[in-house]
Amino acid sequence: MVLKKVGSNLHTVGILTLGCKVNTYESEYIIHLLKEAGYQVRDFDEVCDVYIINTCTVTNTSDIKSRKMIRKAIRKNADACVVAIGCFVEANKNFDLPGLDIVLGNRDKSKIVELLDQWFLKKEQIRRLYASLSSEFEDMYISEFPGRTRAFVKIQDGCENFCSYCIIPFVRGKCRSKKPSEVIAEITDLVNNGYKEVVLTGIHTGNYGVDLDIDFATLLKEIVTIPGLLRLRISSIEITELTKDVLEVIAHSSIIVDHMHIPLQAGSNHVLSLMNRKYDLDYYLDKISEIRSVRPNIAITTDIIVGFPGESEEDFIETIHICQKVGFAKIHVFPYSERMGTKAMELPSHIDATIKKERAKKLLDVSRKLENLYYVSFVGKEVDVLIEEIKNGRSYGHTGNYLHVEIPLVLPQNIFVKVKIREVSYPYCVGEVSLLDV
Repeated sequence: MVLKKVGSNLHTVGILTLGCKVNTYESEYIIHLLKEAGYQVRDFDEVCDVYIINTCTVTNTSDIKSRKMIRKAIRKNADACVVAIGCFVEANKNFDLPGLDIVLGNRDKSKIVELLDQWFLKKEQIRRLYASLSSEFEDMYISEFPGRTRAFVKIQDGCENFCSYCIIPFVRGKCRSKKPSEVIAEITDLVNNGYKEVVLTGIHTGNYGVDLDIDFATLLKEIVTIPGLLRLRISSIEITELTKDVLEVIAHSSIIVDHMHIPLQAGSNHVLSLMNRKYDLDYYLDKISEIRSVRPNIAITTDIIVGFPGESEEDFIETIHICQKVGFAKIHVFPYSERMGTKAMELPSHIDATIKKERAKKLLDVSRKLENLYYVSFVGKEVDVLIEEIKNGRSYGHTGNYLHVEIPLVLPQNIFVKVKIREVSYPYCVGEVSLLDV
């Protein structure tokens, strides 16, 4: 690797990613740009010349962690260039700290190298925050994810749903999509570089193509024909975007895995209405039945917000019942978090923090029981596992339907193995290899 020199010093950089898979993708792209420019990428906890924190603002906890990590970088090396990028600074445009050198929102992340060059030349703070985000997709292209067996491809950015609790449309802007030809080229490169599984990600993934002359189903049809692609995973999709055409592709393609993450957010029509969600429970349940009619063994995971303003105990109990009725394979539980500028902040009857915490704990207990039931249903069955990690003499990986499988022997990474599940030892299914696919 050629290292970039400034005087007698080498530029080293540590980057920390908070939040979603879109941030993970964008951070990987930034790392790629930095390496191309000659920077040496190190662990964030090491002493570096540059620290980049790719921030998140989806909850109050995200904000607290973003601030904490920025302060940590400033303390780590007073002479370093500390860079805060992403959603937290986009939502908090006046945020500043002594020692914070570059502030960059959700636009121009692809210009990080020239911004660093500018800072090293003048040593003056740079702030790039815009009145509105670009209406065009900011092109990013990645051909490898070092250290990972699963590759992400960002196909879309922005959201226009304006759910009453959510700040993301305000910090990510309008929906915009990567050109289909570039999506296909990027995935093809990843497959040619040895990646067997690709995850499609975006802020509002299923709304892909709303700004182009294409829809998500058409893109999926093209992707599943890419030679050598063995698994395609959709990071998250709204129930309203599982159209007849999308379900048709899912029904007829073995490349698309048996797992879908479909946010529910609340199991009460009263709360769904307050949240400004675009469906009711009947619609959601009917659509789940449609999905299972074409994929009977599919794992459906979801997001639920508990303690939303106006959520009664009866609403919460109804949510538990709906989750049990659907039989989610896992529930990601979030206590409602106040976000300045959202409609939910103006609602009456905000829930006490203690009640929110109690409800979150109860729903997490439900989630674990449902997850265990789903795992147990595969005991005695054979599954295909992509080996992702080796530790303590054991191999770990996931099935297409996202069972986390432990195998008591060391295997090569990034190969598929056929495994017979013998038992469940939460949070793993434990199995033995019946066939290596090498």
